[in-house]
Amino acid sequence: MRKVGFFRSIHLKFVIIYVLLILIAMQIIGVYFVRQLEETLRTNFQTSIKERVNLLAYNVVQEMEKERTPQDPPLEEDVKKILQDFTAVDISEVRVIDGKSLKILGTSDPNNQEMVGQRTTELRVKRSLVLEKEQSDILIDPQTGHRIWVLSTPIKSNHKVIGAIYLVAKIETVFEQMKTINGIFATGTAIALSITAVLGILLAQTITKPIADMKKQALAMTKGNFSRKVKVYGNDEIGTLAMTFNNLTKKLQEAQATTEGERRKLSSVLSYMTDGVIATDRKGRVILINEPAVEMLDVSRETVLSQPIVSLLGLNESHTFEDLLEVQDSLILNYSTKTKPYILRANLSVIQKETGFVNGLITVLHDITEQEKIDNERREFVANVSHELRTPLTTMRSYLEALAEGAWRDEEIAPNFLEVTQNETERMIRLVNDLLQLSKMDSHDYRLKKEWVDFVEFFDRIIDRFELTKEESITFKRNLPDLTIFVEIDEDKITQVLYNIISNALKYSPEGGQITFSVKEQQEKIMVSIKDQGMGIPKDNISKVFERFYRVDKARTRKLGGTGLGLAIAKEMVQAHGGRIWAKSEEGKGTEIAFTLPFERSEEDEWE
Repeated sequence: MRKVGFFRSIHLKFVIIYVLLILIAMQIIGVYFVRQLEETLRTNFQTSIKERVNLLAYNVVQEMEKERTPQDPPLEEDVKKILQDFTAVDISEVRVIDGKSLKILGTSDPNNQEMVGQRTTELRVKRSLVLEKEQSDILIDPQTGHRIWVLSTPIKSNHKVIGAIYLVAKIETVFEQMKTINGIFATGTAIALSITAVLGILLAQTITKPIADMKKQALAMTKGNFSRKVKVYGNDEIGTLAMTFNNLTKKLQEAQATTEGERRKLSSVLSYMTDGVIATDRKGRVILINEPAVEMLDVSRETVLSQPIVSLLGLNESHTFEDLLEVQDSLILNYSTKTKPYILRANLSVIQKETGFVNGLITVLHDITEQEKIDNERREFVANVSHELRTPLTTMRSYLEALAEGAWRDEEIAPNFLEVTQNETERMIRLVNDLLQLSKMDSHDYRLKKEWVDFVEFFDRIIDRFELTKEESITFKRNLPDLTIFVEIDEDKITQVLYNIISNALKYSPEGGQITFSVKEQQEKIMVSIKDQGMGIPKDNISKVFERFYRVDKARTRKLGGTGLGLAIAKEMVQAHGGRIWAKSEEGKGTEIAFTLPFERSEEDEWE
């Protein structure tokens, strides 16, 4: 997270706001105080001057209304004496004007004595005489640049204006006092603001320090550290916030622990599931895939995350993500090739919120290749059994119907029909017996009665039995060791294995053909093989010869009376003994069927 700069911090903002509030308050108070003080000083100054002017007016009225004799001095001399007594520091000049003639009767300024006896030109004087009211203004003295107060007040006697007094006062002293007071106030304001700023910083720290602690705790929480606690500095609102923050941290820690536990459980479940699981977001992008799903689809986890699920499952051309949300049943995904079948079943489940809004899709993959293979084999098995039973039954029905219709009276035909019917019956019995044998082996409802047998002697006896019944054109070749090899086997079961293999070799051997019998001793096992010189098996079909009802040449096999179950039974019995059976063949040159049986030398030595 980016660090907050000092000029953007709440600390500075708080101090600035605090100082500004104090400054504004002091300025408002200062403006009001200075204005009122200035008004008071000016009013007091003017009132003081007016009181003196009133006293002067009284004296002037006395002189102006006095009856004069020739011995008395002129009015101007008396006014001059009065004005000489009226001089003051804050008064620049005082003039007395006659109301009728507007002549200046006297002035206090020694430099302007030549104006005495002349008519006045001051408009304020004329206005005060006409309006019988005072006329005053504050002006700037052009010579000194200082402010002066000009006053013209009428002189009345018996409510009649008889003259006027014109006065110029030095009011600049009032404004100099105000300037001094403003300087004092500004200094006080600066001192107050400095103290306020210091106090504001201290106060801001008391507020921002808990907030800074909460910020550090929040940053630690983003990194997964919930062990830190915010210090509580008091019981005020910030202290309450700090306690609430600590409670929140505790709750988050508990929630994270719960979530982490659930996540580990889910991860463990997904990891140990044999089925593949894929989860998507609401747009159909993969957000989770477990290891079985990765292996089933043969993909890399890093490459499939955020990939659309329709692309991952190879459904781009046939489905969209919206189609998958509507699927009620499972989907069959066929990834089979010419050489290897591979089929998956995908069960789809939509993740929905309480509001019904689609939040994603869960797909569970099952490998049903083996199941499909078993189902196909079952269907093929049922079809083959039905076909194998139908063929002899149809033949028997035809011959029996012919006999019932009178063919039994024919001494030449009847025995032939009965012989065919008997052969077909025996064929069905062999088929049913083979099926029962396979059924027992599939259900493991049998036990091997193993005994120690000299296998070379045992194998030699079986070959002798077949040699008595074989055609003269077929020859046997025995490659049997001159050793005593004792093997623990179920004699009846291995006898059936050898009978099935040798019977097939005899059936498919041509006239003049040779069947070779071999026994080889290997490490911890013996290998038995029977090789004929028949038509052989095509290379693509070698792996199928041990499947039930498989025939290389079906027409010829049925003609020879085979059921197609002999090698399948042999495989089951050999595997029950812990051995392995296989076929080697070259088309047109013959076939070799070989199998192994476990062999322990220690047991052999004991028999010796």
